[in-house]
Amino acid sequence: MSTPTPPSAPDGERVRQLAGELWTAVADGDEYTATGIVLRALDDGIDPESVLLDVIAAVQGTVGEEWAANRISVAQEHAATSINERAVTALAQHSAARTPAHRGRITVACVDGEWHALPARLVAEVLKLRGWEVDYLGAPVPSPHLISHLHTTKADAVALSSSIATRLPTAHATITACQSVGVPVLVGGAAFGADGRYAKLLGAQAWARDARSAADRLAEAPLARPQADHRQTDDLPHLADQEYTMVARSADALVRTVFSGLQDARPALLAADETQRERTAEDLAHIVEFLATALYLDEDDLFTHFVTWTARILRARGVPGRALPLALDLLAHELRDFPRASRILRHGLEALTADRATAGTQA
Repeated sequence: MSTPTPPSAPDGERVRQLAGELWTAVADGDEYTATGIVLRALDDGIDPESVLLDVIAAVQGTVGEEWAANRISVAQEHAATSINERAVTALAQHSAARTPAHRGRITVACVDGEWHALPARLVAEVLKLRGWEVDYLGAPVPSPHLISHLHTTKADAVALSSSIATRLPTAHATITACQSVGVPVLVGGAAFGADGRYAKLLGAQAWARDARSAADRLAEAPLARPQADHRQTDDLPHLADQEYTMVARSADALVRTVFSGLQDARPALLAADETQRERTAEDLAHIVEFLATALYLDEDDLFTHFVTWTARILRARGVPGRALPLALDLLAHELRDFPRASRILRHGLEALTADRATAGTQA
């Protein structure tokens, strides 16, 4: 049987018009108008895959950009995402009878602890449109339940999604667990890096940039079956130094110590309201969590990307960024006997200095 050519995107101007209309409806919190736009596009003959990826997914990207720029609140971001999810459901129901399953069976799931389900849902719906039988398990999925499901269904492959890099240690365990029962794994999502570099580090059989490329990759050829004797520790030998384990286990104590140091160095924090103090503690917890993940992968860039992104988010919200490098200094002092952690934190401070210089030039 020949492989059909994937559907191409419709006329660019029409797509931009639809995406603009959908964004307006989503921004207004108008679920009925949003689903109506999607259904009318399908009735007009626009390919369902293009509506999913060139319209709905594009609007969801705008949602994230607007949140990062502080033009919409967290609540508005959640509401917009929920409307986009309902638009996907409307499309799926409209297109359910179009493509009978004839290729094979794929399980699509989010890594345990990952609550951003929409990217995985887009993959699942595109695969259905391409003729796969899909078991979409949603978010989050504990690894034991996923493995039990694989035993029952005999899936040809697993597609795992993760948007948050701090879930990568869990993703690694999940990938290895799937492989241990003979099921190959394709991964995708922002957590695995823009070029998929972390997918390779964690031993996945394949990586896809987005839902369309995931479907293309699965259509090319079956994923290679995993080696029966593969072990999780084979992928990351640097973990033998135990730095990741010690930092992860002492995360709460590190946050308390650094918070106390910030209060001593910046008395203004003592005068901050309770909400601001809670946000500061949350930011510190994220810093330690990303440091632990960078140690797990031995990837400094993961941490430097996070701290510079955090600095830009704080600037967009009008929050002074002076406390961020100080927090890294305090954390470096606490971890001065950890060579890899010290190196990663030093690179984080260097990246913040460069980012501040760039921001000052652009101001």
